[in-house]
Amino acid sequence: MSFNSILKFFLPKDKIFYQLFENVSEALVKMGDQLKALVAETDFEKRSEIIKSIEDLEHVNDEYTHQIFTELGKNFITPFDREDVHYLATSLDDIADYIYATAKKINFYHVNPNEEGLQKMAEIVSLGCKEINKAVTELRNMKNLRRITDALVAINSLENQADDIFNTSIEALFANEPDAKELIKKKEIYQVMEIATDKCEDAANVIESIIIKYA
Repeated sequence: MSFNSILKFFLPKDKIFYQLFENVSEALVKMGDQLKALVAETDFEKRSEIIKSIEDLEHVNDEYTHQIFTELGKNFITPFDREDVHYLATSLDDIADYIYATAKKINFYHVNPNEEGLQKMAEIVSLGCKEINKAVTELRNMKNLRRITDALVAINSLENQADDIFNTSIEALFANEPDAKELIKKKEIYQVMEIATDKCEDAANVIESIIIKYA
C-alpha cells in the first residue's frame, strides 16, 4: 500500500469538524437574535414562545457539541490539536448555555426585560455571536486571517462595552428600583448576560490560539 493510500485511510473523509463548528456558531447567531427579540417583547405569552425557540436552539447546539466530541474520539487526525478542538467546542457551548440561562431566568422570575440596559446587553451578546461566527467560518481554510483577527478584536471591544453597560446598569438599578425583590432578579439577569459576553471572549481567545499555531 502506498503512503498516499495510508494517509487517505487516516484522514477524515470530510471536513466534519469544520462543518460542526460552523453549525454551532450559526446556531449561536440565531440564539443571539432571539435574545434581542426576547428583551424587546413586552407580552409575557409572546416572550414564552421566544424562550421556547431559544431552548430548542440550545438543544440543537448540545447535539452538535456531542457530535464534535464523538468525532474527536473516532478520528485519528483532527484539523488542529485535539485539546484545541475540545476547548473551542466547550467555549462555544458555554455561550449557548448562558444565553439560554438568561432566557430561563427572565421567564422564571417573570421579569419584564424591556429596559435599556438589558436591551444593550442583549445587543452586545448578539453582536458577539455574529463575530464568533465570522471567525469560526474562516477556520476552514485560514486564508483570510484579517477577517478572523478583525472579528477577535471586535469581540474584545464588545466585552469591554458590556462591562461598562453592566456597571452603569447595576448602579442605576440600585438607585432607581424601589422593589428589593425586583432588584435582585434583574441584577442576576444582568450578571448572567455579562458572563455570556465573557464566554464570547473566551471563545475568541481559543480561536486566537489556534490561528497563532496553524496560520
